[in-house]
Amino acid sequence: MRTGSADGAVVVATWEFGKVCVQAAVAALEKGGTALDAVEQAAWVAEEDGSNASVGYGGNPNSDGVVQVDAAIMWGADHGAGSVAALEGVLHPVSVARRVMEQSSHVMLVGEGARKFAVAQGFEQVELLTPEARERWKKWKKEQGATENHDTIGVVALDGDGNLAASCSTSGAGFKHPGRVGDSPIIGSGLYVDGEVGAAAATGQGEDIMRHCACYAVVAHMARGLAPDEACLETLRYMAQRDPRGADIAIGIVAVDKQGRYAGAGMRKGFPYACGTAGEIQVIQGVWVKEK
Repeated sequence: MRTGSADGAVVVATWEFGKVCVQAAVAALEKGGTALDAVEQAAWVAEEDGSNASVGYGGNPNSDGVVQVDAAIMWGADHGAGSVAALEGVLHPVSVARRVMEQSSHVMLVGEGARKFAVAQGFEQVELLTPEARERWKKWKKEQGATENHDTIGVVALDGDGNLAASCSTSGAGFKHPGRVGDSPIIGSGLYVDGEVGAAAATGQGEDIMRHCACYAVVAHMARGLAPDEACLETLRYMAQRDPRGADIAIGIVAVDKQGRYAGAGMRKGFPYACGTAGEIQVIQGVWVKEK
């Protein structure tokens, strides 16, 4: 079982591109930031990367050619949570989600209401659709293909004071129906934190993840005493047993517990995740339920 650094701090993120996100998160911790700061700043990296077709700026638009983003953040210290969905024109939706948590009495804001809240909070309006993403949309519109797979950035962190946090950010399935919302901003599905137990974040097909409240299930298993890897695998096995497609559903999960143990797991072999401590940042292949 893998564990964090000497002070217990650790950051874990989905996918290979999560490595640079983890680097930013570890830097935030080293500067005295909390786990909440770490997961927010980790998401920033993916959100502003125009080459990433799955998250934020440069992400694939919906079927109308508009980039709509979803994000959420959760803080274990006071069980706080905030999320936004189908938000347009904001570079860092994860930070809007944090403002929802900290500056409003709500947990989730969507669509135009979320945009108005962001503007009122001082967030600049930006164009998220890049020329490259526009060309992908034009090609899709001409060919009328299916929605594209996507890779959410999901991040979990434990800081040296024992605080846990998680974040998720995505532009969702490429060329989705306008207003479609996946698991990423749904508390208990795309992410979940119990400050006394652990944190989990997911990536994959949102509809599959939502139907099983995957991240809540992982944290609940850790609360029963399972280590993060077994908690993830137990959740994935449960999903595979009940879904008509079995282990062919697409999902990956990262998790960390209060003791600093962490893991990444996929339904199929080949799900990579990034992890970082004060001394080392690396990409690891997660455990899995089924061979490819």
